[in-house]
Amino acid sequence: MAVRATVSRFPMDSDAREGSGLLWGVTVTPFAAADENGRAPSYGSGGDLLPRCENCWAYFNTYCELEQWSWSCSLCGNLNGLSSDAIERYSGPQSCAEMMSSFVDLELPSQESSEEAAMPACPVYVAAVDLSSSEEFLELTKSALLAALEALAPGSLFGLATFSHKLGLYDVQGPIPVVKNVFIPPDAEGTLPIELEDVMPLLQFLAPVETCKDRIASALETLRPTTSWERTTAAGQGLDGVLIGGRGFGMAMEALCNYLGSEYGNTFALARVFAFLSGPPDYGAGQLDTRRYGEQYASKGEDADRALLPEQTPFYKDLAAVAVQAGVCVDIFAVTNEYTDLASLKFLSIESGGSLFLYTSTEDSTLPQDMYRMLSRPYAFGCVLRLRTSTEFKPGNSYGHFFPDPQYENVQHIICCDSYATYAYDFMFENNAGFSRTRSDVPTIQIAFQYAVVVPPQELSNSGGVSTNRTKHSLQRRLRIRTLQFGVAQNIHELYDSCDPEVVLSLLVHKVILASLEEGVREGRILLQEWLVILTAQYNDAYKLIQYSNGSSIRSQIDVAFSQCPQLQPLPRIIFALLRNPLLRFHEEGVHPDYRIYLQCLFSMLEPSSLHRAVYPVLTSYATPDKQAYPRHSLSRAALITSGSPIFFLDAFTILIVFYSSTADPTLPFPPPHDCLLRTTINKVKQERCITPKLIFIRGGQDDASIFENFLIEEQDVDGSGLTSVMGFVSFLEDITQKVLEFMK
Repeated sequence: MAVRATVSRFPMDSDAREGSGLLWGVTVTPFAAADENGRAPSYGSGGDLLPRCENCWAYFNTYCELEQWSWSCSLCGNLNGLSSDAIERYSGPQSCAEMMSSFVDLELPSQESSEEAAMPACPVYVAAVDLSSSEEFLELTKSALLAALEALAPGSLFGLATFSHKLGLYDVQGPIPVVKNVFIPPDAEGTLPIELEDVMPLLQFLAPVETCKDRIASALETLRPTTSWERTTAAGQGLDGVLIGGRGFGMAMEALCNYLGSEYGNTFALARVFAFLSGPPDYGAGQLDTRRYGEQYASKGEDADRALLPEQTPFYKDLAAVAVQAGVCVDIFAVTNEYTDLASLKFLSIESGGSLFLYTSTEDSTLPQDMYRMLSRPYAFGCVLRLRTSTEFKPGNSYGHFFPDPQYENVQHIICCDSYATYAYDFMFENNAGFSRTRSDVPTIQIAFQYAVVVPPQELSNSGGVSTNRTKHSLQRRLRIRTLQFGVAQNIHELYDSCDPEVVLSLLVHKVILASLEEGVREGRILLQEWLVILTAQYNDAYKLIQYSNGSSIRSQIDVAFSQCPQLQPLPRIIFALLRNPLLRFHEEGVHPDYRIYLQCLFSMLEPSSLHRAVYPVLTSYATPDKQAYPRHSLSRAALITSGSPIFFLDAFTILIVFYSSTADPTLPFPPPHDCLLRTTINKVKQERCITPKLIFIRGGQDDASIFENFLIEEQDVDGSGLTSVMGFVSFLEDITQKVLEFMK
């Protein structure tokens, strides 16, 4: 569980917080195997025996004062009695996990009777493939599913379904694959004429992977796109004689969720549905009107960015709630370059605990690698996340892909969580008193994360020699708790010096995404620039950098580069880069609305360092493929020219570019050989990513280098208006200086 704070020394009180202009909060990556410094938790059992505070319900931890018969809570200071069992357990100094570390991971006993505890908890996976598509799309989907089959653990169950104007279920357990189809009614209010359980019993549909892998592969080979003739006959003439396609995605998903839900808690604890989509759902329930992405918005004078960000129907949001009730988590893989309205579809994936992937073409798509990577890493499900704080402050807003508990405050439910998924919180003071200057109480936060994992048969501890259960997967619930204490900044200089700009970026991105969803992209951009102006003004004020002569300040003395505080120096560049990111660029600049939605979903789950790379890519130079020249350059053409290095490596998180400059020595091997330092670096980067980055090699002067040059943002105009001005980042800083002067007046 990695936890990072925007400031490692907390502000003294609300005046100090507001006076600094900084954000105050934390990011949490609950299922990360280690903390932010690479330390693993202390593992143990008896999570249900951990003493809890009678006043604030916090868990006992190493920061609590332990007396012989009692302990005082490190969060609220309440004195609690200890049970006789606990007194015995805590009598030795290193007796159990919670006495050894403030970061523990404890096993919880299973709540069911011993009979039910032996119940198989098979991992269940279902692929739903769009047949209203092209041959290329199906080829890509087949290779992705073949990669998935290799990654699935033995004992998993797999089902194959297809959808178009009909929903197909495959039975692969017999000698030859058999498909049974149900026609989907074309109207938006329609329902399926028959229950799927009556079409094919669920356990006939879900096949064990280890015995049926070859048959699943041969069933995949039989997939063909539905012909346009078939579709038009089924769909009939649409509105105004326009032929509607036949992609009944909404109805198919609803039916599959209900179908799987019947065995939830019986055969499986979590079913994952992979939906492969080649375009917008345009048939049956959940159909979307894609005409909103067109010329008519220009004539209505609507803000195109604002018009295309909200969902046009609550269908998929409601369907996500159905999926959660059925124990189903949906991952959507959209492979399309046409407008698919991900703004409406995204809820089905992110609110059911899944991910949203967008690939604009089938040719260089990393879909098979992403599938394999996603399935071979560990994940937790049925998670509950709770953040508690000491009494002087409390959590304000929480951000991330979870849904809040309807009953309890500051409790979030996460359906499915991998080791990369990150959530954020901001803090506010309970009252004006803030933290006291004298008291020994220190700002403390405690994060509790309760989760379940499926344990493969071979990993079960053979307790009591029970060997009958060894062939089945079992379910294990665990409780992970991390308690952290922070210092208090005695003055504004200490506060600025303890700032972590990457975490500040994380919170800003969450706030800007919310603002642009509610008010439009323009509002999001204004919010970001205003924040930087206020921070710059407060910093200049704190460091007494502005001399007022007869009422007006002297402009040249405004320090927009934060030259006296190294911790704040990256911020102007980060903000400039965020304003140049497709997340916040205008529609007129050619940013596809689906791509914007994809970035919103991706950025709101990334941990701070990855997000920093995605916003302001890392540019490194090499003298030869085996020798690094400089570890970091600013993203400008000037930096390339002055460095004089022949090879550049750009890491923009979703894309990696190796660029040989046009002046590079022609004897340097291109592309770099497989055993060189540069390749080793690239492979390490790819290995550690949550998604597979696209790798591109470019020779300057021979290949088209525009994709690389587009990342050199510092000479670009911040609003994207007109040609790339020579003064991109410089004129941005001048503009900020001007606004700071106005603000200070």
